[in-house]
Amino acid sequence: MVDLDSEVPPLPPRYRFRDLLLGDQGWQSDDRVQVEFYMNENTFKERLKLFFIKNQRSSLRIRLFNFSLKLLSCFLYIIRVLLDDPTQGHGWSPIIWVNRSLPLWGLQVSVALISLFETLLLSYLSYKGNIWEQILRIPFLLEIINAVPFIITIFWPVLRNLFIPVFLNCWLAKHALENMINDLHRAIQRTQSAMFNQVLILISTLLCLIFTCICGIQHLERAGNKLTLFDSLYFCIVTFSTVGFGDVTPKIWPSKLLVVIMICVALVVLPIQFEQLAYLWMERQKSGGNYSRHRAQTEKHVVLCVSSLKIDLLMDFLNEFYAHPRLQDYYVVILCPTEMDAQVRRVLQIPMWSQRVIYLQGSALKDQDLLRAKMDDAEACFILSSRCEVDRTAADHQTILRAWAVKDFAPNCPLYVQILKPENKFHIKFADHVVCEEEFKYAMLALNCICPATSTLITLLVHTSRGQESQQSSEQWQKMYGRCSGNEVFHINLEESTFFAEYEGKSFTYASFHAHKKFGVCLIGVRKEDNKNILLNPGPRYIMSSTDICFYINITKEENSAFKKQEKHRKRHESKLSYHGASRLPVHSIIASMGTVAIDLQDTGCRTSSGPTLALPSEGGKEGRRPSIAPVLEVADSSSLQACDLLSDQSEDETTPSDDEVSAGLEYAKGYPPYSPYIGSSPTFCHLLHEKVPFCCLRLDKGCQHNYYEDAKAYGFKNKLIIVAAETAGNGLYNFIVPLRAYYRPKKELNPIVLLLDNPLDDLLRCGVTFAANMVVVDKESTMSAEEDYMADAKTIVNVQTLFRLFSSLSIITELTHPANMRFMQFRAKDCYSLALSKLEKKEREKGSNLAFMFRLPFAAGRVFSISMLDTLLYQSFVKDYMISITRLLLGLDTTPGSGFLCSMKITEEDLWIRTYARLYQKLCSSTGDIPIGVYRTEPQKLTTSESQISISVEEWEDTKDTREQVNYRSNHRNSTSSDQSDHPLLRRKSMQWARRLSRRVPRHSGKTAERISQQRMNLYRRSERQELAELVKNRMKHLGLSPAGYDEMNDHQNNLSYILINPSPDTRLELNDIVYLIRPDPLAYVPNTASSRKDSFCNTVGQDTREETQL
Repeated sequence: MVDLDSEVPPLPPRYRFRDLLLGDQGWQSDDRVQVEFYMNENTFKERLKLFFIKNQRSSLRIRLFNFSLKLLSCFLYIIRVLLDDPTQGHGWSPIIWVNRSLPLWGLQVSVALISLFETLLLSYLSYKGNIWEQILRIPFLLEIINAVPFIITIFWPVLRNLFIPVFLNCWLAKHALENMINDLHRAIQRTQSAMFNQVLILISTLLCLIFTCICGIQHLERAGNKLTLFDSLYFCIVTFSTVGFGDVTPKIWPSKLLVVIMICVALVVLPIQFEQLAYLWMERQKSGGNYSRHRAQTEKHVVLCVSSLKIDLLMDFLNEFYAHPRLQDYYVVILCPTEMDAQVRRVLQIPMWSQRVIYLQGSALKDQDLLRAKMDDAEACFILSSRCEVDRTAADHQTILRAWAVKDFAPNCPLYVQILKPENKFHIKFADHVVCEEEFKYAMLALNCICPATSTLITLLVHTSRGQESQQSSEQWQKMYGRCSGNEVFHINLEESTFFAEYEGKSFTYASFHAHKKFGVCLIGVRKEDNKNILLNPGPRYIMSSTDICFYINITKEENSAFKKQEKHRKRHESKLSYHGASRLPVHSIIASMGTVAIDLQDTGCRTSSGPTLALPSEGGKEGRRPSIAPVLEVADSSSLQACDLLSDQSEDETTPSDDEVSAGLEYAKGYPPYSPYIGSSPTFCHLLHEKVPFCCLRLDKGCQHNYYEDAKAYGFKNKLIIVAAETAGNGLYNFIVPLRAYYRPKKELNPIVLLLDNPLDDLLRCGVTFAANMVVVDKESTMSAEEDYMADAKTIVNVQTLFRLFSSLSIITELTHPANMRFMQFRAKDCYSLALSKLEKKEREKGSNLAFMFRLPFAAGRVFSISMLDTLLYQSFVKDYMISITRLLLGLDTTPGSGFLCSMKITEEDLWIRTYARLYQKLCSSTGDIPIGVYRTEPQKLTTSESQISISVEEWEDTKDTREQVNYRSNHRNSTSSDQSDHPLLRRKSMQWARRLSRRVPRHSGKTAERISQQRMNLYRRSERQELAELVKNRMKHLGLSPAGYDEMNDHQNNLSYILINPSPDTRLELNDIVYLIRPDPLAYVPNTASSRKDSFCNTVGQDTREETQL
């Protein structure tokens, strides 16, 4: 016996030490045997089966060899026919015997031996217990018929010239080809194409039928017409094509019978094959087929992944994506798990889209479908969430899985992901660009409360437009509003820019003011070359560098602009008209065309500080106001930051606070929120309470041990309320509260925020709706899913309409799911002006405008918006990768040190001496460093035929009609009842006494008195509905113990319209109550050395707050 120590090496020391610790002392005397494990049974049959059948590559080689043998046998048969002489022999003998040379016979016998051996071996390896199943297979029978006779001729030489139907090997070649294609797909690890296989089967079947018919007719006609192979081919083609010339026909009955059999077989087999092919074609049309690898490598494409594709989402994406000139050659591949909608199908059949858009039905979680879309070669992948789902969290989970699947399959493909809830953002932090719907929604709703129509401003900025909307309108506001809506955010390198290159080494405010004065563009931000952070209005102390990336607002980018300088005298003449004429379209404005923009250049000479050209009008002057505007300095110093009383915040003087202000100031401290509601929220420096409020005190309508207040009035808030009506208190509300409590908001302008989770009338009255500044109604998540898509907003719209009718003076801000439903906000069926705007919207939509809804008065005024409008923000990020960052900075979602923030100021009567937007730009840049970006304007409607006036005329006609009918009725009724009253003397006497008493008490009025009474009656009819609603509200307030004194039911602003002018021209006239959007520098970016009064220095506006921050 062999020693174990010499055969098996000793174990490593670590194992021996372990065994020693475990007490195993006898390990050296153990018997150890090496065991080999096999994946398959280690027998000769299994090894053969592995080589011939199971292994894809070896099986493919075997089937390719078999296919070659069958083709060779058919080729040898054709050679034998060509070498044969059909004239030899008589009667039926040419059909039975043929002339076969010895070399040819040897080749055919060799092929037959190899084929038979291979067939028997494969039958043995695939045997599963039923031998008849193997024998009765058609391929096995054909192999026996074609191979066994040749083997017999080896032992019986007399039969060497016996006819053998070798041409039937074409069917075996067809069978081998099908198996070979299947093995080929398995070997190269590609998805088998059923469409390709079916086409291959159809073609091979048709070729086999024709070849069989050709060879059979030619051989049988050896005893008849002696046809050649070409004649037989001609006869078969003419017969199968149903032409039938009749010049070549079979003569003997066997050939005729073969033709009949072949026609019957063709009529049965070919329709089945065509039916399967048509079915697969229809299924392929539903699933969308594949995007070829060759196209993916030679063309550029992006992939759009959605759970369900609606026509609105598709058109928004296509219109915004292809609005950029450099994306015209891109293809869009849509990957959606659902079948294509009928409307989507009709749109994708339009030639403009059918040549650009490819629809694939599949899932992003399947690698096969991602391979069909060629995701690894895509330029970008857009993953959109379904906001109409009942469970929005589940929709986010699906989006997260899609993002993970795409990142796993194509790590280098840029991802653009839309998420619904902010708490799910951290799962997709790896994505290149992420837009969270609830973050943007609540931030826009919050800024709408302090900067009116911020939602409209952001929506117009992120939409691509040429500013051609409503340019043929007769109303001036529509022309200005439509033209300014074409402004977008663009970027350019400073040293390559014509707009900004000359301002290298100058301050940011100097560059912004003079670029707007000269070119009409608004410089809003910069980004250093070595820094990824964008700075909005970094302030006058920022010096422009040649490597800076400049971000500006304009109708078109500089690369698509042409510059034209006018003559000097013409320029001066137009500048004079611009200051003294009425408000009109700008002289400096950009003249938009399809590809180029012409810009009128103004005088580049700066005004000197010693000789200003803008003097204070005598009728508007006041003592103490400076008579001119200081110039914007190239390099700012401390004196350049002195603010005038135009922008001084009179509401908060932190240097000399009163007793109430001191007590109020002790309530707040500046710092970061101690708790974050979700992972990934940006830390924001804001106002905080010194002490945490007990949870019981958060209920406004119920008292607790700390206070006994049960309504908002009892709290005695100094500022008006902001009421938020939502379904649930979700994490998204954090993004609503933070912008309203940001550190740069003055303490005395902080509005109390009331969250209303249900909105019956009693709760509305308790939370102070009668004296609220704004009522924010968030779209209800539970109603976002409906059987009819556009009905998802029905509950929200009706609730808002009820609030609008009950509290007509209340500022209501709403968010809807579908932009098309904005036309129902503040709906008035008989308002002619709204009907005219509806017609205008239809015209703009027919012209192909992407902003057809912009002229709806609620949207233009910032009362309503749809978060789906911000889908274009994600699409634009493919071309402008900075758009999401800029939008988040404007909304206050992100704060970057040194970057400014969005705020607003109101033009009062004391500020009208500035007169024009250009002078306001200069005033702001030279005093406070603010950059204006737009104007929010409110003016009365030109067409004043509103619902109330129409109702007056209708009720007046009804009133006179009722009066006439009442008189006629009384006379007729008196005549008709006289007979009845004569039968009852007591009743008649009573009625006569009542009539005489009434005639004595009611005096006869003069014409003026009757007219006055009629007017009062009409006023009563006109106001009856409003009074009824007012009485309802007042009675509920009295029932709840609330004072109805603050309820003003008649304060209605229905005849006013508001709109936004983004980056208006320098000569735009300022009007009373205009609200100017400003990007104000970061207060913490500059700390003054000396503390002075807020009325004298703008820097000290936040000086005290900055010192408080350092103490925290």
